[in-house]
Amino acid sequence: MSTAPDLSPRPHGVGGTTEELRRSNLARILGLVHREGDLSRAELTRLTGLNRSTIGGLVGELRELGLVFESMPESGGSNRAGRPSPIVHASRQVAAIAVNPEVDAIHVGLVALGGHVIERVRVETTGSPTSRQVVEMARAAIAGLLAWHEADLRIVGVGLAVPGLVRSSDGQVRSADHLGWVDEPLTEMIAEATGYRAVAANAAQLGMRAESVFGAGKGVDDLVYLIGGASGIGGGVLTGGQLLTGSDGYAAEFGHTFVQSGGTLCTCGANGCFEAEVTQGALLAAAGLEPNEADQLAERLGRASDPAVLALLAHDRELVRIAVKNAVNLFNPRLVVVGGFLAALFGAAATSVDGLAGESIVTSRESLQVAPALLGPDQLMVGAAELVFSELLLDPVAILSL
Repeated sequence: MSTAPDLSPRPHGVGGTTEELRRSNLARILGLVHREGDLSRAELTRLTGLNRSTIGGLVGELRELGLVFESMPESGGSNRAGRPSPIVHASRQVAAIAVNPEVDAIHVGLVALGGHVIERVRVETTGSPTSRQVVEMARAAIAGLLAWHEADLRIVGVGLAVPGLVRSSDGQVRSADHLGWVDEPLTEMIAEATGYRAVAANAAQLGMRAESVFGAGKGVDDLVYLIGGASGIGGGVLTGGQLLTGSDGYAAEFGHTFVQSGGTLCTCGANGCFEAEVTQGALLAAAGLEPNEADQLAERLGRASDPAVLALLAHDRELVRIAVKNAVNLFNPRLVVVGGFLAALFGAAATSVDGLAGESIVTSRESLQVAPALLGPDQLMVGAAELVFSELLLDPVAILSL
């Protein structure tokens, strides 16, 4: 495994003017503290190669901007002589709003720098909500959250994790089949309703982003991520430390890969798509659970004994293996991360290469590892927030002056 990939845009101006270099270094320091957690000034000096006085000045400027704070290490924690090095922490007062609309609920949360979920709420819906209904319910949920936290937080934007195809150039939702959306300007609508700048991307890609920075994929440059939820199956691919997006941002639509001949008609118009054949709704119904009880699915399926439930599990697991096999053969990842109900399907076996990818080309899985997502229900909240923070991490001075 290599060092953790930085999925944020690269700071401008490296090697340019003194001002450009200063702002680039501010971004570098903030990015390290955001992704790696609390770091001492001495550790920042070692990681960046900058001298101590430069680090001190940069940290001081970030502190004045309200993006970090410092504390002294506890006594007795080091045997080194001399003055202890202050610990630099990402501010818990700088936060993003995260919104994830699904077919059965809208999830809204507040996420601070460092990937810390402050609070999140689930707003139940009756049937698939329209884009305008999502905007109104999200606006109300955001107002409720900020009523408790606004005085303590500096909100830098809204990140939208959309279960559909989102055009990367402007955040337009080109299609979200399960929601019945076509060409919806969701980012514009949310920005107008909330007064905050808004950005959007495919939910599964954002889940992968969160797991790459803070979860099971941390430190891995080549991985495949698959997640199943109420609105279907999605995923993402990281290769050489770079997110595979495609020309317009629609890459890695694993939910629409072919897994079953003569299969079920999918919302996309094809037959036998992965997400048409393997659904959270069918598994919840088989386990006797309601949509808001999806977090109990793994435990309930793990002790299932009903022949009909066991037959469904066998069917679904086989199709998951087909999808994973294809992904491994195509992308030769070092790690496959499975999340949502896909992880629940396999339980403890979600860490088994033979169980999930045993039919892949032998050479493609020689160094392969498999792992369940670590962030659980927070992964889409954290991923949506990362979309907002990416601009802050690119140039802290510029974004805070907006």
